[in-house]
Amino acid sequence: MMKKIKIDRLYHYLVLALLMVILAAPILATALYSLSTSWGATLLPDGLTFDWYVQLWTDERFLTALFRSLWICFTALLVAIVLTFPVIFVVDYYFPKLKPLMNLVVILPFAIPPVVSSVGLLQLYSDEPFAITGTPWILIGCYFMIALPFIYRAIENNLSAINLRDLVDTAHLLGASTLQAVWQIILPNLKNGMLSAIFLSFSFLIGEFLFANMLVGGQYETLQVYLYNIRNRSGHYSSALVVSYFLLILIATLLANTLSREKRKS
Repeated sequence: MMKKIKIDRLYHYLVLALLMVILAAPILATALYSLSTSWGATLLPDGLTFDWYVQLWTDERFLTALFRSLWICFTALLVAIVLTFPVIFVVDYYFPKLKPLMNLVVILPFAIPPVVSSVGLLQLYSDEPFAITGTPWILIGCYFMIALPFIYRAIENNLSAINLRDLVDTAHLLGASTLQAVWQIILPNLKNGMLSAIFLSFSFLIGEFLFANMLVGGQYETLQVYLYNIRNRSGHYSSALVVSYFLLILIATLLANTLSREKRKS
């Protein structure tokens, strides 16, 4: 019996290791190519260099595109939290029967294909009085809708876990107002959950290309559009950008996972 368990465990480890190799191989190959001086018909590159990364991180156009993407993503996430939290609190505390309707509404952004959404947004916001196509404002609004399900679900799950009604009612008995209860009790308990949702949403938004390309394109070049525009440039340079892009997403994901583990432990 023990021997069979060991064989099964070994088999599972081998399958997992094989899967990890398959997933990691393209990333490692891209990273190696981004560090190579040249790589043609040989099995390994002719030499290694960091020149492509130096060129990338000293390119003013790349740094501008990176700053624009970060600014748009975090602004959209901030707007999503500021606008979503009061609605969730009111629904959970005062109108809990509306929760099924809220669960339905927040998944609507995923029910409509991105191409259809982008065409509709172009038609709606290309003329006055809201002619914002080609500006960062339309992307902020669009990213707000994309991040809404992630932010809503994270806040909703946290509020359910801390027994919102009991905490607020107890604060009222102790003489605190609803606003004081939210500011001093509810929000501190939601901090890690909100940060986790922010970083997870960021790792998704920073990689979004379709809306960025169709709604703003080269008029306000973001990181995703910049990556598309340099596709005919040196493959080594593009690989350095892809690896940097991947590391940025990886850092955001690791931060989100770390915060989630800390929340579960607490």
